[in-house]
Amino acid sequence: MAYSNYVFDAYGTLFDVHAAVRRHADRIGPDGQLLSELWRAKQLEYSWVRTLMGAYTDFWTLTEQALDFAFAKVPSADRSLREALLEAYWHLDCYPEVPAVLKALKARGARLAILSNGSQAMLDAAVKSAALDIVLDEVFSVEAIRRFKTDPDVYDLVTTEWRLYPDAISFQSSNRWDVAGAAKFGFRTVWINRSNQPDEYFDHAPSLILPDLKQLV
Repeated sequence: MAYSNYVFDAYGTLFDVHAAVRRHADRIGPDGQLLSELWRAKQLEYSWVRTLMGAYTDFWTLTEQALDFAFAKVPSADRSLREALLEAYWHLDCYPEVPAVLKALKARGARLAILSNGSQAMLDAAVKSAALDIVLDEVFSVEAIRRFKTDPDVYDLVTTEWRLYPDAISFQSSNRWDVAGAAKFGFRTVWINRSNQPDEYFDHAPSLILPDLKQLV
């Protein structure tokens, strides 16, 4: 079924969160992959914990704090690369199929948006760096409500702005927990399972599971 409104998670769905470490792999040391995985895991953990505590801190600050934790856990990694890694995070590579898929959906007349935990400045930089600004209609940041996914009010940012019922929106994310939150809210959900992870949150199943975004068109 073709939809007229597509909303995409940003990090891990459109943008490769491990691109920053990979860009400096030759200098960072043998445990670069571990560093990158810890960085991402802690970034997400901090967002969940702070939402539950009611103690919002912007996503960029959480990204910095998560990297510092990862360096502390991986002493073999060259800490002098901290600023270079953080700078690279502002200009993450998008996945190869992303530009063509978004352009094809746009040519079909669909409305396109990002809904992300990222701060508005982070998202604007990433979108511009990947030249996606020419196809996206909106970039929604949780900064507007100072709570992170999977708080239902995050997903409501889109339905309120676009004046649509949730089931009129197709929501794509590579994060299964995000898909669960969006499904519970009422979106039609597509899990982009890039790394062939096992399913979970069976009571909030995705409408569709795809290995990448290409099959959306």
